[in-house]
Amino acid sequence: MADTLTSAEAEKEFWKSLKDSSTGLLGLDQPGYHAQPMTAFREAETGTIWFFTRDDTDLARDVAKGGQKGMFTYGSKDQEVWACFHGSLSISRDQSVIDEHWNPIVAAWYPDGKEDRHLTILRFDADDGRVWVNRGGLVRFAFEIARANLTKTTPDAGGGADVNLQ
Repeated sequence: MADTLTSAEAEKEFWKSLKDSSTGLLGLDQPGYHAQPMTAFREAETGTIWFFTRDDTDLARDVAKGGQKGMFTYGSKDQEVWACFHGSLSISRDQSVIDEHWNPIVAAWYPDGKEDRHLTILRFDADDGRVWVNRGGLVRFAFEIARANLTKTTPDAGGGADVNLQ
């Protein structure tokens, strides 16, 4: 996939990978703001990514001020897909989204269940970003390093493409 990855291929790989490994870093896209680990719930059809949080967290309070730009960075468990997206963050309490993504792991954070007064979801509407894909895992990586050193060339580390999820 060296340098031949199209935007459509990159987007497809991102959504597929996010479905299998859903944790990334989410934060406000501004100087001095640190992203935090969050579980992403994908909605590939619209490009929206949802995150459960509590309304008493710094991130939720800052997003509630309105008009916030966010950044979501992602690396798959197998380290074959990497991504970084900019987009808009907003607060939601959409019950249909809560019902669709509710599970025992999410429930552990909300003692009063779906009726917990602190239950909030963040809506991340991604726009521009970049996805990098490198298939083959450690064996392929080792081969590429050995080949590059033997042939005095650079390794094939896969490809990257700009992606717009809207």
